[in-house]
Amino acid sequence: MDLEPLIGILLDKSVLHGATHTLLGASVIGGIATVTGKPISAFVLQRLKFPHMPFTWSAALSGAFLGTYSHVLLDGIMHSDMSPWWPFATSNPLLSRISMDQLHTACFLAGVFGLLGLAVGAALKRRA
Repeated sequence: MDLEPLIGILLDKSVLHGATHTLLGASVIGGIATVTGKPISAFVLQRLKFPHMPFTWSAALSGAFLGTYSHVLLDGIMHSDMSPWWPFATSNPLLSRISMDQLHTACFLAGVFGLLGLAVGAALKRRA
C-alpha cells in the first residue's frame, strides 16, 4: 500500500495517497494479501523453524482486510491528499476527525494493550 506514496515522493508527485489508499484499492490489496500472504508466511516460518499456530484461511482473510482497511482509516485521518471513498466521492470526511496527538496516543495505547494481551496469553499458556 505504501509503495504508492514512496513512488510519489521519488517522482515528486503532488498526490501521494491515490488509488491504493481508497476502500476500493484496499479491497484489491486485501484480496491479494490473503491469497499470497498465507502460503508465503507459512513457508517462511517453516523454513526458519519458528514455532507458530497453524494459519487458517479465515485468519489470513481477516488479517489482510483488517490491515488494509485500518490503514485507509488511519491515513485518512492524517493525510489531506486522500479520497478514501473514490470513485464514489473525492472528499475526505475522515481528515482531522481527531488531532494528530490523539491519533498517535490511540495507536500507542493499542500497541500497549496488544503487548499486554500477548503477555497474558503467554503466561496462561505456561500455566496450562
